Amino acid sequence: MKINREIVKKDYLNGICLILIFILIFCVTGCNNRQTSNDNQEQKSTQIITDCTGREVEVPINPERIACLCPESGYALALYGQGDKIVATTGGMQRDLLLVEMYPHIKGLPIPKSSEVINVEELLSTNADLVFVKGNTTSNQAEMDKLNKVKIPAVALQYDSMAEQQYAMQMIAKIIGCEAEGQKYQDFYQETVEQVKERVAMVPDDERVSIYHSVSEATRTDTDGSLADDWTKAAGVINVSTHQELKFTDGNNYASMEQILMWDPDYILVNDPNVQGYIMEHEHWAPLQAVKNKRVLPLPNGISRWGHDSSLETPLAVLWTAKLAYPELFNDWDMVKTTRDFYEEFFDWQLDDTEIEKILNGKGMREGKS
Repeated sequence: MKINREIVKKDYLNGICLILIFILIFCVTGCNNRQTSNDNQEQKSTQIITDCTGREVEVPINPERIACLCPESGYALALYGQGDKIVATTGGMQRDLLLVEMYPHIKGLPIPKSSEVINVEELLSTNADLVFVKGNTTSNQAEMDKLNKVKIPAVALQYDSMAEQQYAMQMIAKIIGCEAEGQKYQDFYQETVEQVKERVAMVPDDERVSIYHSVSEATRTDTDGSLADDWTKAAGVINVSTHQELKFTDGNNYASMEQILMWDPDYILVNDPNVQGYIMEHEHWAPLQAVKNKRVLPLPNGISRWGHDSSLETPLAVLWTAKLAYPELFNDWDMVKTTRDFYEEFFDWQLDDTEIEKILNGKGMREGKS
């Protein structure tokens, strides 16, 4: 049989072409798959979150080095077991003895922010992947220009109610990959507050206990629309300074001595034990029934000062205040056990009886300002 060499040659060339086409398709598909994989990896390295001021911020997923230029962010990282990631802090956090006992390195960290001004060189020295700031920082264009220039994502924390505080805590949990821990905290928060509200709801309005809340200074106090306004209301007490005309200075609200004497609250709650001594000993405060009845009391102080704007122990402040005001409604609720369980459950930290007593008395848990 005679073989047609032209046909064989043609078939051979066609076969080679088919093989080359298959190889080309494989290479293109493989490259595309690898490119898609690389693109996905790059996409997964960051996420977009909406911070407390409504800003959309691109942040790294599970950042390893976090600058906490507002104390609430540092307390949150400790709550979620991520305090070792803090690389910059505030002076207040360094004075919180329990926090420093849990994370000793905080004591030696830089403090890149002072008097609302960020030292960007000091911040850069920390190699931070992310920085948490207070909401008012984001409205300061000069400070934001600094952060934008060095390309450190800045997330703002700001809240004036318990609901907003819970959002902030959930947001932080999402950023650092601790959603389950964040949900557990929120469940505790909501369940505790709702149980307190249910009990104090039976107290008639004309039998409600009145309190004056002193914040760091004797006459510095709460205004309406604040976190303290919200949590004291949940505790079933009348916060005498809210919905009143106060003096606003340097971002804080102050009552006059005349107003406080007119309000004459049943209790005065302070978040600085030194203020307790001042009020009890100063003659201007002597006419008040709270002073006469020795009802000037420090709020508890654990990781932070319970009831303070930056504190995440808000549900504990609600419970403690309600139990103080209406002991007959909460005689089955053991604050020692609740305190012990809270820090063990959320901070994996076991407190002894002496430490719990100091926390509930609000004394010896925070260094004074130097």
